[in-house]
Amino acid sequence: MQLYTNLKIFHYQHKLDSLPPESERTEAPLHIRIKPTNACNHSCSYCAYRNPNLQLGQDMSIADRIPATKMKEIVDDCIDMDVKAVTFSGGGEPLCYPQLATTARTLAEGGVSIATLTNGGLLHGEVAEVFSSMGTWIRISMDGWDGPSYSRFRSVDENEFSKIMNNIENFKKLNGKCFLGISYVINRDNADHVFEMGQKLKDVGVDSIKFSGCVVSNDGHENNRYHAPVFGRIKEQTQRAKEELQSDGFEIFDAYHELDEKFDKSYQWCPYQQILPIIAADQRVYSCQDKAYNLDCGVLGSIKDVRFKDFWFNNRDKFFKINPSKDCNHHCVSNNKNMLIHDYLNANPDHLPFV
Repeated sequence: MQLYTNLKIFHYQHKLDSLPPESERTEAPLHIRIKPTNACNHSCSYCAYRNPNLQLGQDMSIADRIPATKMKEIVDDCIDMDVKAVTFSGGGEPLCYPQLATTARTLAEGGVSIATLTNGGLLHGEVAEVFSSMGTWIRISMDGWDGPSYSRFRSVDENEFSKIMNNIENFKKLNGKCFLGISYVINRDNADHVFEMGQKLKDVGVDSIKFSGCVVSNDGHENNRYHAPVFGRIKEQTQRAKEELQSDGFEIFDAYHELDEKFDKSYQWCPYQQILPIIAADQRVYSCQDKAYNLDCGVLGSIKDVRFKDFWFNNRDKFFKINPSKDCNHHCVSNNKNMLIHDYLNANPDHLPFV
């Protein structure tokens, strides 16, 4: 059954019908990304949050962290609101957050599905045990193929690569239910090691690998120009990985592709900010992961002095302040999903029987 599909939202009819501006009701988000801290134990050369050429993270303070008391309040609200899932992500490295194990366990015990993105360097001890036994999935971002390359890409010790590979192997030995995936971020420097890493990661027991290209610019043409010299070689390796490595229990997802030349949007309001908002380390709620830490156009509001639950259900106008056709001419992970939702909502009711 498919893990990656744009059609998941269509299993939530009531949520879909609550989205348009003319709707008189607001429903809880289905999924929330929580960025608990902006601190990180790695310093990746391509990190979108620290790249001055990208709009993502342009107003981020590395010192920000959700206070423990506020996090407990957010967790209680997520459970009370019947939020379906929470994913922890950056900003920084979620596993740097001291209360992450407690936070994740409380959510899971309250009926909320949990997942996390991580660089894997801290995936051991209590937090590994919690996610192994109670988490739905973990996805580890990687790029190097050995100690020296990992050290060069991430400004870490050369033993960090072997430590993460050991963490992966030990996590799988916990024999929990958690699906362990790898996001292998491809750049010019690791272009000849894509298949090699696919083999190494399969050997240590991961469940899937997602191959994707690093984003170096808000401009699609510039991003494609960066990848052009290695594009063909990489596609040969991802195809070879699918043919030779993919099997029952081991999935290859090839998300390495050219980006649209432009990121123009044709719709005037964004459905997905009501479905998957961001609660960030600065205690602000953002419309999406592509506008996190954009104070000029991305903030739905602050919850520093108000409960998330009260903020969410008060004043629907905040969901329609951002006009994607004007404000979102950048990469957007939800664009295809948004277009499907608009097609669904704009169907002429008189013609619905003519399927």
